[in-house]
Amino acid sequence: MKKLIPLLLAVLACLPGLHFRLAGIHLGAPQTALMAGTAILGASFLLLWACDVAQMDIPQALALAVVALIAVLPEYAVDMYFTWQAGKHPEGAYVQYAIANMTGANRLLIGVAWAAIAGIHWLKTRRSVVLEEARRTEVLFLGLATLYALVLPLKGSLAWYDGLVFIGIYLWYIRLAGQRPCEECEMEGPAEVIAGLPPGQRRLTTVVLFLFAAGVILANAEPFSEGLVATGKQFGINEFLLVQWLAPIASEAPEFIVAIMFVLRGQAGTALGSLLSAKLNQWTLLVGMIPGVYGLARGSFALPIPMSGFQMHELLLTAAQSIFAVVLLADLSLGLPGALILFVLFTGQLLSPVFLDGHAGFMPWAVNGEQAHVLFSVFYLLTALYLFLIKPKAVFGLRHGLRVDIPSVCEPKNL
Repeated sequence: MKKLIPLLLAVLACLPGLHFRLAGIHLGAPQTALMAGTAILGASFLLLWACDVAQMDIPQALALAVVALIAVLPEYAVDMYFTWQAGKHPEGAYVQYAIANMTGANRLLIGVAWAAIAGIHWLKTRRSVVLEEARRTEVLFLGLATLYALVLPLKGSLAWYDGLVFIGIYLWYIRLAGQRPCEECEMEGPAEVIAGLPPGQRRLTTVVLFLFAAGVILANAEPFSEGLVATGKQFGINEFLLVQWLAPIASEAPEFIVAIMFVLRGQAGTALGSLLSAKLNQWTLLVGMIPGVYGLARGSFALPIPMSGFQMHELLLTAAQSIFAVVLLADLSLGLPGALILFVLFTGQLLSPVFLDGHAGFMPWAVNGEQAHVLFSVFYLLTALYLFLIKPKAVFGLRHGLRVDIPSVCEPKNL
């Protein structure tokens, strides 16, 4: 029963937000955002456990595609809500929120989650995190997606064909990974209990968890998203920043917590590998779906998503951070120096708009927050170039990620 306590707590976390949503009860903006965010957090844990068990009953290639998509449903639900509203109200601020949520989620994964895994592992062992050979494939495809993402700020748009490219890159990865032999992985916690049920009960329990968690997430995506925006306006907080950083924290927290648990158990490679998979998923499928959802809501795919120079700078910064991370992980290891660089640069680009814009009157010679982000992008790119020049063999060695004779690694996501 102890192994089921996390599952029961996750279900309890979902109930208030689901009840208030179905009952049509309206609270203040902060309370709505908090309650809906807590429900999404609880549902995210349920999805992770259900996804882990589901891989026992469906083919590997299908598991890689479907389970990976479902596992990040919380992030998708929030971003797709903003994107849909942007298509319905192209003159409003929803386009900014969609880009903010997507870029914030991607930068948090690398700048905080990756760095934390490497830092905790170093404190425990004084060694770098080493990834399995199969992870070379994910680093390679993350690099391919990032190279294309660098084109977006140059051409100044995110159109339907860009979405097809990103989705195509992910489908290529899925096809390749699905051809490999798969290693068995042990389950723990709620996933282990569910996996131990008779096949019929196991499948029914998994389906119920999927449906319940997905229902909770979809029901709370709108109140959580609108509650964040309204909270920012109510307290004079920049709602763009709330959407960019607070919303992804609620949806990314379960995967991050699970990764922390694995690194504490001495499975740092598994922890970092799962976050690498999440980054690849979001940087391909999430970005790729945005123009499609926008076109559906708008009723036409002819027009690209309207984005300002500021939003393009956000995309450039996210892509620049990603290319730096790819080169950093080219040798399939992440040590303390690399983790510190990731975290320090993330912290700098996070705080620079607040500090520089808030003190513009006292320092008229200083750049503003938007210009600072451009400078951070340039620094990321130059640092990536420097790393490439000192370890070109590791970067070119990523091509071996296209081999199909490397066993795939399991993706345990349980506590």
